[in-house]
Amino acid sequence: MSSHAPLTIDPYRQPDLPASFEGVALLMDKPKGWSSFDVIRALRRLLDIKKIGHAGTLDPMATGLLIVLVGRRATKQMQRFMDLPKTYEGTLRLGEVTPSYDAETEVTERHPWEAITEANLEQVAEPFTGTITQRPPMYSAVKVEGERLYKKARRGETVERPPRVVTIDRLSWTGRDGPDVSFRVECSKGTYIRSLAHDIGQELGCGAHLVALRRTAIGPYRVDRAWTPEALEKALTARE
Repeated sequence: MSSHAPLTIDPYRQPDLPASFEGVALLMDKPKGWSSFDVIRALRRLLDIKKIGHAGTLDPMATGLLIVLVGRRATKQMQRFMDLPKTYEGTLRLGEVTPSYDAETEVTERHPWEAITEANLEQVAEPFTGTITQRPPMYSAVKVEGERLYKKARRGETVERPPRVVTIDRLSWTGRDGPDVSFRVECSKGTYIRSLAHDIGQELGCGAHLVALRRTAIGPYRVDRAWTPEALEKALTARE
């Protein structure tokens, strides 16, 4: 069979349970606290298939859509899923800075945030829309000098990170509760939402870090059509 043959995936019909999972691109809703590989590990156990990969990592703190590719025919087409644009909903906290740019590490800086207005937020969104340059967080899986950055960060090291060009198609504010500002982002692959939150805080002059993040869509595929690991296990058990 050609490696370009269509996979078994339909964004409008999930969560139908396929007759066979070989060659399937499965929509999964990653729980908070799970790594992306935790989802893979759970599926290997549930499906009894070893060749499983995913198209785009989510941090353990984040939840939401993970496209999981089951079987060799599916994993060979990983890149076409990774290249799709992403949509996220999240919350950043003004006035606090962390080394990881999110809530996974302790706050190291605190600054007054009370003077930040809705107009300030609308104004700061403009320079972060379009094609921008980001630097990955020190707490990331990017390799520098042959080693993952997060390993260097855990030793207290800080090194120069190669910048990357990404595209923010749309950035909108969706709510506010004191220092906590909710947002929605549509962006290209490779965008670090943690870096976006940090950089917005720096631009505002008060600092910020990410406290919640959910990936709601990858291209046409939406999280509301995805399986949670628990729901998938129940469906598989019921089918036996």
